[in-house]
Amino acid sequence: MSSTQNKTHSRHPYITRFLVLLSIVGPGLITANIDNDAGGIATYSMTGAATGYRLLWILLPITIALIMVQEMSARMGLASGKGLADLIREKFGLKVMFYTLFFLIFADLGNTMAEFAGIASAGEIFGISKYITVPISTILVWLLITKGDYKIVERVFLAGCTVFLSYIVSGFIISPDWLEIGKALIPDVSTIQTSDYPIIVGLIGTSITPWMQFYIQSAIVEKGIDPKNLWEVRIDIIVGCLLMFVVALFIVISCAATMYGKGIPINTAGDAALALEPLAGKYASMLFGIGLFNASFFAAALLPLATSYYVCEGLGWESGVDKSFKEAPNFFTIFTALIVVSAGAILIPNINLFGILIWSQVLNGVLIPLILIFIINLCNDPDVMGEYTNSKIFNLISYGIVFLMIVANTAMLYYEFL
Repeated sequence: MSSTQNKTHSRHPYITRFLVLLSIVGPGLITANIDNDAGGIATYSMTGAATGYRLLWILLPITIALIMVQEMSARMGLASGKGLADLIREKFGLKVMFYTLFFLIFADLGNTMAEFAGIASAGEIFGISKYITVPISTILVWLLITKGDYKIVERVFLAGCTVFLSYIVSGFIISPDWLEIGKALIPDVSTIQTSDYPIIVGLIGTSITPWMQFYIQSAIVEKGIDPKNLWEVRIDIIVGCLLMFVVALFIVISCAATMYGKGIPINTAGDAALALEPLAGKYASMLFGIGLFNASFFAAALLPLATSYYVCEGLGWESGVDKSFKEAPNFFTIFTALIVVSAGAILIPNINLFGILIWSQVLNGVLIPLILIFIINLCNDPDVMGEYTNSKIFNLISYGIVFLMIVANTAMLYYEFL
């Protein structure tokens, strides 16, 4: 490097740091935003339609908890250079890893079916049959992951994140009462009613899921980010989670402003998009439909990708988007099987998709506290983390999150069986 270049860098350290940040942005932003999938959109829509603005403030603590959990997974990937499943196998043994994988695969299969159901619903909003949208989307998802390298896949996912802004635009089109919304964002436990508990459980369950923790750590490792860039990784995570929070907020606001108190039943994200047209106009409905297709398509790629990562890591097989089919046959075979089975199930007439989704969410609910305990335990192991172990305060808050998750998921199981 010339002396002139050295002077430029010394004069503009913030520019240099910003350029480094841009090169690292991806895993945190993608993971958080793809979490606003078909199931998430349906949950937020139902929340707005059923409770109005009353539960808006609950999205704030959920977002803070998500930031902390994602930060631990990312920091572990930076410090160890290994995926979460790989570390669980090494520390807790192959048997523990095997049973964890067994239940995670079933949960993710149900979730992936939900994504293809979202693709089908989005297509039907625009008058396109699911027998057209689902097969075409399946082929495109398969080509994206199997034929693209990590850089291409990440750029496509990042581009997909920008489409989530359609929900924000639709929120402004509806013109809600912003003063009332501002008041609803102030935490107030007294606003919670007994009938709200299943909805609160759903909000937690759709925001912090097992697959997210495996994916972000694997993405950090595959991208080869240096531990010295922890600050930039944290910014990536925080920005991603905040954007997820804003999108979720606007989905709740849009449905609260138009549907609350009108007794409109919403069971899927597609129901919410269709219900908006007579209440808020064609453009708001179309934007919801575009957002639903975007969210479902990218989640249909990312979720089975995360599953392929952790299964291969847990069993010691080669994995990675940068690998060829010949180099990582198990990785791409698992991915292909998940999307083909999920898409095929959606094309079966009269399939009881709702039952599949309920049980996949129950499995997610049971597994996420266990996965968080694994993460916290590993984040306190100097052999894994080196100088990047958790602080005492971080541990205290993290175990508090686990406790609240167990309480929430116990409530979820109670309400589902009831």
